[in-house]
Amino acid sequence: MNKLEELENEAFKSRINVQRAELPESISGLYYDDGTNQPLIALNECLKTKSEQTCVLAEELGHYYTSCGNLLTDPSVSKAIIQKQETKAKRWAFSRLVSLKNIIKAYEAGCNNLYEMAEYLSVTQDFLEKAFASYNSIYGKYKKRGNYIIYFDPPGIFKNIK
Repeated sequence: MNKLEELENEAFKSRINVQRAELPESISGLYYDDGTNQPLIALNECLKTKSEQTCVLAEELGHYYTSCGNLLTDPSVSKAIIQKQETKAKRWAFSRLVSLKNIIKAYEAGCNNLYEMAEYLSVTQDFLEKAFASYNSIYGKYKKRGNYIIYFDPPGIFKNIK
C-alpha cells in the first residue's frame, strides 16, 4: 500500500469522505466539517501526481486532527488564527510524512539529495523543503537523533560513527 492509499484508508476509518473535486486553481485541498454531515476532504482534481495528492491529503487530515472551529465561513475568525491552524495542520503533515525517523530511513536507503529523498518518501520536493524549513524553525540548524545529526539549513544528514 502506497502513502496515498494509507492516508485514504486512515480517512475512511475516521469516517471522512475523500473526493476529487473541481476547485479554484489556488486551492489544492479543503477540509470541511459542519458537525452535522460526514466530514469531507476535497482534493483538487488538477493534482496530477500521487505525491501531490499525498501531500495535500496529509495536510487536510492535519486539519481534521488539529483544527477547531469553522475557519471557512466564520467571519469572526482572524487571519492570525487561520494562519496558526494552517501551521498546525502542515506540521502534522510534515511529521507524518517526513518525520526525523523517515529522513534517516531515506539516508540509509542511499538518498543523496532532496530529489531522491522526496521520491523515496513519496512527497513533492517542495513539501520536503518546507518540512526542513519547519524543522529549522522548531529545532534550529540541526537535530541529533541517535547516531545521526540531521541538518535543516542547508538540508543534510551526518552519521556519527563512534
